[in-house]
Amino acid sequence: MSADTRPQPIDNFRRFRHSFRHWRGQRPFWAGLLTLLAGFPIMYIPYQTMTLGDLSIRMATTAGAGSLIIGVLLVVLGLTMWFQQQSRIFAGVAAILLALVSLVVSNIGAFLIGFLLALIGGALSVSWMPGKPIAAPAADEPSYGPSDEPVRLTKDASPRGEVSGTTPGGEFDGGHRGD
Repeated sequence: MSADTRPQPIDNFRRFRHSFRHWRGQRPFWAGLLTLLAGFPIMYIPYQTMTLGDLSIRMATTAGAGSLIIGVLLVVLGLTMWFQQQSRIFAGVAAILLALVSLVVSNIGAFLIGFLLALIGGALSVSWMPGKPIAAPAADEPSYGPSDEPVRLTKDASPRGEVSGTTPGGEFDGGHRGD
């Protein structure tokens, strides 16, 4: 029996997963998702009627319209983080401010669920930076990592024989004692 050596076709799910991973890496995906999810409890909970046995508890407040506006804005800001990466800092700051406003407007930020999601999503959006492509080293130069030259460990002239780091030219690189 021989092994099947025919090329396997790439299935659609794997292709979709690969393209989604690439799309997700180009934008503040988790910041947008958390901010988007923060809008739903802030919109929903103030209009919800809870029942506890025969007791009906209506959560609606006088600022129910404010809760709806804050929730819709958080959903829009989450989508903005995904599809307009250039305005991620504005969207993050706006999400943080709306999260703070939701504390007083919509039932303590919809029982702190929406507040925390919006706060974390906004912070992630403000802190996200697009990655820069890594420049390939020239073919004739070896790559040593973050520094251009390798660090060589030598014995120090101290009586204890401590090891210190110097560059190949013998320059001081901060690894010596302060004698």
